[in-house]
Amino acid sequence: MNENPIVPVAVPDRITSSLWTTYAICFLSTALGGAVSVLMSVYLPTVVRDLLGKSDPDLLVQVSSYINATFLIGWTIGGVVWGVIGDRIGRARAVALAFAMFGLFTVLIAFAPSWGYVIACRFFAGFGVGGVLVVTVTLLLEIWPLKTRAIIIGIISVAFPIGIFSAGTINYFIAGWREGFMAGVVPLVVGLLSLPLLQESERWKQDRLRPQEKNDGVHLTTYSKQLIMGSVIFGTMLIGLWAVFSWVPTWVQSMLPDGGGQKERGMSMMILGGGALLGGVVSGWTINFLGFRKAMLLCFGGCFALSFVLFKLNTTFTTIAMVEMSLLAIFFGISQGVLSGYLPQLFPVKVRATATGLCFNVGRIFTSAAVFFVGSWVTALGGYGHSIFFFSWVFVIGLAAVFFTKKEQTLY
Repeated sequence: MNENPIVPVAVPDRITSSLWTTYAICFLSTALGGAVSVLMSVYLPTVVRDLLGKSDPDLLVQVSSYINATFLIGWTIGGVVWGVIGDRIGRARAVALAFAMFGLFTVLIAFAPSWGYVIACRFFAGFGVGGVLVVTVTLLLEIWPLKTRAIIIGIISVAFPIGIFSAGTINYFIAGWREGFMAGVVPLVVGLLSLPLLQESERWKQDRLRPQEKNDGVHLTTYSKQLIMGSVIFGTMLIGLWAVFSWVPTWVQSMLPDGGGQKERGMSMMILGGGALLGGVVSGWTINFLGFRKAMLLCFGGCFALSFVLFKLNTTFTTIAMVEMSLLAIFFGISQGVLSGYLPQLFPVKVRATATGLCFNVGRIFTSAAVFFVGSWVTALGGYGHSIFFFSWVFVIGLAAVFFTKKEQTLY
């Protein structure tokens, strides 16, 4: 007789206070992850100049490229590793620990004595952010009532651009980068306090009770087609997104007179964050209206067209450029809601966090290289705008991948 009978987990039909608490923590962790992700971008010109103590333009660009790319490498590795951790120790604990981790290493940057130290801290901050973005979506997918699940997953994608907007706001009001990075105290403290408050996934708990022979047939290799499809589609959007978000403040700076640009850099990130926020808000309704596939086609096509207009047709930072930037950010925001809700549902509970982590992060290997080369190829391509647009061609690859991909069966 089986000593651990398995009782099917019913889909919850109402939203409890515990669910709201968990959602609030997941939302906050994602928002602060967004702030931490681009906080370096808005302070980057002053951070590198202060730590190098030199004004050699080529060296400044090279070190800036290292810092930006290293964060994404940490994000890539962290997204995969925390996915595995979430499948092993539970979604809730993984969220809390990853949350606290990126807060800790953001605070440590405030005390940086050298750019090498900054690179190390950015790697581990990225490691934590990558984990939060994978495991929060996985957790909410498994605990939220089915009726409002698509909308709520779409809305949580708003959190990341809220964080981006917050980073721009911090830079706008706080000129000193060391003071700015002390903002990491917030995710560090809240992450540790959330450990006992997050509701664990009952699906994950029940899956852990399944006899081993019931799980023997569930392997990542069984879902190789979904993994490849998810990695290509998410990865191409990611490369284009980070080529823009990592370098737009520096692009804006390059179009302004020497000695200026602090407020304009902050404003550019606030515009990107605000537009992406609006896109995330409407992403759930976009999915319901168009379906996942058409919504993804819209995002890739819109991102490419607006990248051309913004980076090829503007030579000064004007109101028109700000409007174009906000429209591009809206498409980015929609894409994150669409992809976050779609990809985790392709995989069963046992491997869901791991598989989602792979889909979300395989593309970051190439994204890290792209972010690095945007800076490295500035001179060869004739400026930051031309360099950023060169990498925007990746949206065409994503568009083709979506167009030629058949609808996959979702597994709840």
